[in-house]
Amino acid sequence: MSYETSYHHSYRKWVQSQALETQPTAIHLEIHMQRINALPLADAPAASKSLLEAAQKKIGMVPNLFSTLAHSTAALAAYLAQAEALATGSLTAALREQIALVTAGENGCDYCASAHTLTGKGAGLTAAEAANNLLGRSENTKTQAALEFARAVLKNRGRVSDTQLATVRAAGFGDAEVVEIVAHVGMNVFTNYFNHVANTVIDFPLVSATTKLAA
Repeated sequence: MSYETSYHHSYRKWVQSQALETQPTAIHLEIHMQRINALPLADAPAASKSLLEAAQKKIGMVPNLFSTLAHSTAALAAYLAQAEALATGSLTAALREQIALVTAGENGCDYCASAHTLTGKGAGLTAAEAANNLLGRSENTKTQAALEFARAVLKNRGRVSDTQLATVRAAGFGDAEVVEIVAHVGMNVFTNYFNHVANTVIDFPLVSATTKLAA
């Protein structure tokens, strides 16, 4: 499944179900102010505007993450290009979403927890599985090994032990897949951290990652 069919199809389907014609507001979350404002399409730099228009064409609207990143065309383009490239890799669409969820859970990013719970549904994840993934758990043993490795990368800032690397390999992940797990962790750390800095307003059905941190 491509990035477009997992992320964009799921988002478009949700947008259509909401029958919204404009950008969602903070109705899914307590009202707060962004610290870096999301740019209306008309106010975005020209190069960013073209990227936002492409996203709008694909999914019917522009997520606040994208329109906030749009202050820097370089950052927006880098993120979109990385996501598109990794979607052609060896990991399944479901596992890509699950890595995003465990990363959001570890970093307490409500925006990404909400976004990837929705897009995970489009990749075939049940609500229960997505909730478990935020906690680093899965009903599937191979997926569990991948999530544990991703958590180890996060917790140890990449300095995983020989045993942790051997364990994920023993679960059936080759070197290319291990490389991509790390790449997905890095990409999602970027969006988690950026959302914390910007205080991005959530424009997805709300799923809280921060309650997990308080548990």
